[in-house]
Amino acid sequence: MTEQITQIVAMRRGPGGWSLGAAVIAALVLLPILTVVWLALNPSQDIWHHLISTTLPRYLSNSVILMTAVGALSAVVGTVTAWLVTMYRFPGVRWLEWALLMPLAIPAYVGAYALVDFLEYAGPVQTGLRQVFGWHSARDYAFPEIRSRWAAVLVISAALYPYVYLLARAAFRELSAQSFDVARALGAGHVARFWRVGLPLARPAIAAGTAVVMMETVNDFGVVEYFGVQTLTTGIFTVWLEQGNAGGAAQIACVILTLVFVLVMLEKLSRRRSRFYALSRSESRPGRTLIRGGWGWLAFVLCTIPFAAGFVLPVAVLSGHAVGAADRWADPDLARATLHTLVTGGAAAVLTVGGALFLVYGVRLSGRVLPRFLMPATLVGYAAPGAVLGLGLLLPLAWFDNRVADLWLAITGTDPGLILTGSAAAIVLAYTVRFFAIAQGATDAAMGRVSPSLPMAARALGRTAGGALSAIYLPMMRGSLATALLLVFVDCVKELPATLLLRPFNYNTLATRVYEQASLERIGDAAPAALLVTFVGLTAVAILARANR
Repeated sequence: MTEQITQIVAMRRGPGGWSLGAAVIAALVLLPILTVVWLALNPSQDIWHHLISTTLPRYLSNSVILMTAVGALSAVVGTVTAWLVTMYRFPGVRWLEWALLMPLAIPAYVGAYALVDFLEYAGPVQTGLRQVFGWHSARDYAFPEIRSRWAAVLVISAALYPYVYLLARAAFRELSAQSFDVARALGAGHVARFWRVGLPLARPAIAAGTAVVMMETVNDFGVVEYFGVQTLTTGIFTVWLEQGNAGGAAQIACVILTLVFVLVMLEKLSRRRSRFYALSRSESRPGRTLIRGGWGWLAFVLCTIPFAAGFVLPVAVLSGHAVGAADRWADPDLARATLHTLVTGGAAAVLTVGGALFLVYGVRLSGRVLPRFLMPATLVGYAAPGAVLGLGLLLPLAWFDNRVADLWLAITGTDPGLILTGSAAAIVLAYTVRFFAIAQGATDAAMGRVSPSLPMAARALGRTAGGALSAIYLPMMRGSLATALLLVFVDCVKELPATLLLRPFNYNTLATRVYEQASLERIGDAAPAALLVTFVGLTAVAILARANR
């Protein structure tokens, strides 16, 4: 009732600065997507028919195959491992429950560089095989092609399966023990209980995690570019940067957005009629069943394989290159890349969380339809790949920079240069749009937990809307806002496609330094930066583990 009264009062007072500001923030977040659509519909050089008859089918087929294969493999690995660590007791299960989250700390492109270094002709695997069997050259034996589409599937799946694992584990932990007791009484064994009870009840969570994995697969650039797999994302870079056709790149970007939209709709439709309710608050959760002997060790091996592939292998390979070379850690370029990463990531995190706080609070103060419609629309930024956002931001920012420079030149006679696109500001804005959904979700959830009566009492005592925010909401939301800041910062550190498109000349972050050095086959020089990115990612994993105890 108090929230309804607040909305009525706000409507009578008019839109106000808070709701107008919220609308402006929402419009800025949506600007890149709208720009991409406009460019696609109004290209300066229409090459759409040329794309359809030449490269677009290959881009599209590779992207769909990657999405499908990575989504399926990640769903199987994430679901099976979540079921094992939730429902059974076997050697190492307590440790594996959290270790299975660690591959989230490794960007997929880092895993790709490590895998190639480990399996290539001069790597330890093939070198060891030649020594053991007496082979002298590659003609003496057959070895699978490393830089291939299916290797990309394995690498990306190893990095992304924790999204499915995290949601599936939470769903399995919330299942009712009574359901399993009934299934057991009817003679259902371990496999039957999984197929007939656990999997159907956890399907919405598994579908949501798989959808996130598939969207992240579309966003990937580092892995597919390194392995020579031509996808829609690499097509944006090729058509725009190599052929100089922004309209054609925007048309490819719209294909990506269509794929993402279809994926989200399919995910929602797949669980539209799924409804599962708890019968009481006191329902007991299923206990873990002890697995003895060989079956227990088999469960241990099944859970260890994805952890080893997604975390142990990349860290071991990179550490082998980085530990014995102190001069690489003292490289001034590495120090500059670290500083740039801290500045851009920190600024983007503060701007993103601050903008999300302003947006959510402004929408809550407004009783109008438009702000409430715009808030969920801003979530599209997280679904849009970084390459799409980079394309959608660069052109309007360049237009703004040129107008400001012309005006300043006319007034003062001096040329200020490009203020936004000539600095790291464009990267910060791209990060803000890309990860705005993370900050908005955390802020909205935290603000929803504050009783409406508290800010109403503050307003009754003469506090303004800003005063109620600082005196009531912020102290009670401090922990959630700090978590959102850190999560956004970590995602900014790992972001590669948008950074590559928007960075100024000779401006590197840790992610772009890893990409540049690895592209030149200098894994040793890329290793320190990659390990720093991994260390930052482990911080986010620790937060997730703590939040999901």
